Amino acid sequence: MKSVFDSWSDLRVFLAVMRAGSTLAASKQLRQSQPTVARRIDVLEHVTGLTLFERSTQGLKPTEHALALLPQAEAVEAAVLGFEATVDGRTRSTTSTIRITAIGIAFSPRLAAILDEFNEAYPDVRFEFVPSEKVLDLCAGEADMAIRHVLSVDDPRLVARQVSVTRTTLYCSQRYAAKHRLPKDPGDFAGHSFLLYEPGRGSRRFNEWLNARVPAEQIVGTLPDIPSMIVAVRSGLGLGALPVAMAEDAPELVQCFEPPPEGLARTWLVIGPDAHKRREVRAFADFLAPRYTERIGNR
Repeated sequence: MKSVFDSWSDLRVFLAVMRAGSTLAASKQLRQSQPTVARRIDVLEHVTGLTLFERSTQGLKPTEHALALLPQAEAVEAAVLGFEATVDGRTRSTTSTIRITAIGIAFSPRLAAILDEFNEAYPDVRFEFVPSEKVLDLCAGEADMAIRHVLSVDDPRLVARQVSVTRTTLYCSQRYAAKHRLPKDPGDFAGHSFLLYEPGRGSRRFNEWLNARVPAEQIVGTLPDIPSMIVAVRSGLGLGALPVAMAEDAPELVQCFEPPPEGLARTWLVIGPDAHKRREVRAFADFLAPRYTERIGNR
């Protein structure tokens, strides 16, 4: 490195650009000016000594260095958010705070809008977000509530409510679609490049199904989570599995075919036994469930 890297704010800008695809779109999310975002990316490249993005009139394309750094940057993000949540939780009564855990990408603008509506009726309730790819122990109090994408919730101690059906299928970028004939069904994979999740990550059931059908020589990369997959697919590296609800928010992605049976899962709102005793938690669950189904689920 040319100098010591020690800026979380620059990593935050890096993650926003990776997810948004351009400094302009990232600037709107960060509520900063576009020149400021572009300057912070230039500073990050100078500090690391790496070219992180290829510039063009269509936006920024992540380089292999950016894709390699993405999981570590997201780990720092999760640690910072967790630190902030812990500090915040120790400064106020936990009885008015609801701690929600889910994979990071689940904390979408649609979910935020629902929480804002709930706060109009319950202004004293605060929320803490715990983004994690791991399944936290709600019975041990690691969080009060979780949004989980699994076939079933088998722990009888947990209070679980199904709020949607998640559909997963293959996507590619418009650039990839323009160069290749897209597979019309799961039996038409010859000649294509594939991006898979690491074992036990991402859309697990679909990933296992896909891994059994794709020869090793056609797999060009493995990714740790859904945000990384979105970036890699958007970059035109190959075909990758994504939930339809999340891919629909990225119009530059192209769906290859309808989700197969192996691409169907369920989304559950899960509450720990102690948290379920709290009035505000039960009120929020009753408020969230139908709105999640209507606005986020079953897409």
